[in-house]
Amino acid sequence: MKSEKLPAMGKRIGFFFHSIRFRLVLWFAAILAIVLAAFSGFVYYRQSIDIQATAVYGLERKMALLNHTLTISSAGFSYPQGILQDTDVLILASSDGQVVASHGPIPTEDASALASRAIQEHAEHGNPPDGYVTWSQGALKPKANYLFVSVPLETPFGWNGLVILGSPLDPTGSHASLIFTLVAGSLLTLAIALLGGFWLADRAMRPVHTITQTARTIGETDLNRRLNMKTKDELGELANTFDAMLGRLQAAFERQRQFVADASHELRTPLTIVNLETSRVLANRRTPEEYQQALAVVHSENDFMSSLVNDLLTLARMDAGQTVVEKVPVDLSDVAVETIERLTPLSNRNGVKLETGELPEVRILGDRKYLNQMISNLVENGIKYTTGEDKHVRIETGRSNGNAWVRVSDSGPGIAPEHLPHLFDRFYRIDKSRTREDSGDGNHPTPGGSGLGLSIVQWIARVHEGDIHVESTVGVGTSFEARFKAI
Repeated sequence: MKSEKLPAMGKRIGFFFHSIRFRLVLWFAAILAIVLAAFSGFVYYRQSIDIQATAVYGLERKMALLNHTLTISSAGFSYPQGILQDTDVLILASSDGQVVASHGPIPTEDASALASRAIQEHAEHGNPPDGYVTWSQGALKPKANYLFVSVPLETPFGWNGLVILGSPLDPTGSHASLIFTLVAGSLLTLAIALLGGFWLADRAMRPVHTITQTARTIGETDLNRRLNMKTKDELGELANTFDAMLGRLQAAFERQRQFVADASHELRTPLTIVNLETSRVLANRRTPEEYQQALAVVHSENDFMSSLVNDLLTLARMDAGQTVVEKVPVDLSDVAVETIERLTPLSNRNGVKLETGELPEVRILGDRKYLNQMISNLVENGIKYTTGEDKHVRIETGRSNGNAWVRVSDSGPGIAPEHLPHLFDRFYRIDKSRTREDSGDGNHPTPGGSGLGLSIVQWIARVHEGDIHVESTVGVGTSFEARFKAI
């Protein structure tokens, strides 16, 4: 069991180190560390300048007091009590760098080195107006950084030299305390920031975990689940987008299932008719007329299935984006005239008169083949469903408000208002109890519409960046109008 848990634990650890949560916290900690380092460096720098300025000011005040109270004799020097501290250094040096007298916690060799250094500093700086030359010296034997100030000295004994006064730069250890405080405070701040960052990152990424788990549990048959996140932030927007995508997928799958079911139903009817007719004529010997009638039925059903399969193939290609639409300047009136000439025999056979209204030249960018198919489908629908004594279908084109339009009207029975919103749905039929038209002999149906023609019309209109509208009045007729941007 332990050998099985180790790989799983290693996998979880590896996932954690590659997770967005870890990277967010790491970047946050790195940026915070840089900011803390810069801030600590600035504080340390400013504090160092202040400490040095304070030390220089105090040292120069002491030197000013000594100038007025220092007494030099052949035996050395003397000064009042209370001016110097135990850690202060006072050196009296001749002009050649020899130590005449010294005071403070400093060995003789260090005093000589300081005297030489003071002579060198005065030579480099010349003679300042106030005579003060200040410099700092690294750790001496007392292991402390000292600050020194020196001034020229004239004595009544015939020799000139320098008075050198030194004090610890940081006698209270402020530098060390400040470094400890800054380092400890920065580390504590980083630790708190890391813990808080992990907590915030975990809380912020929790909706992502919810989205991931939901996505894993959703399948093709369970697309009705939703995240329903109510937050208004970016993750809430992501969840809403995910819900919208699921809705589109669910609608697409439902359309696919309905499409397959409707196609199966449409194909089952002609196949059943063909099977019944062939079984009937094969059961016994028939007359030539009966064989001919059966073959006519089979031929009619074959035409219907061929038309249905072609429409299905067209829609499948449209849905898959495999249809190439080549848009060139096209005159809608020319396309309308071509449609009239091609469908006139069909209209004459059905006793329907094809009429033309005004057909002015209206040019659009479109594919002539698909525009011809769109108008043909509308005209064929009009021919098929037109009734009454004066059966006619009217075609006209025009231009208005920068748009070109083509209108196909018929004198059919009209369509009830509740059916109009669904006319362009695939396989939608107004009379669902009838899927075929009567042949006229009362025995067999003839091929009717597949319920796909208007869906193809709508797709053609949309792919040409246009739209199609329908108006219908029961008992008067129906009018379809497709509008496109004119050129």
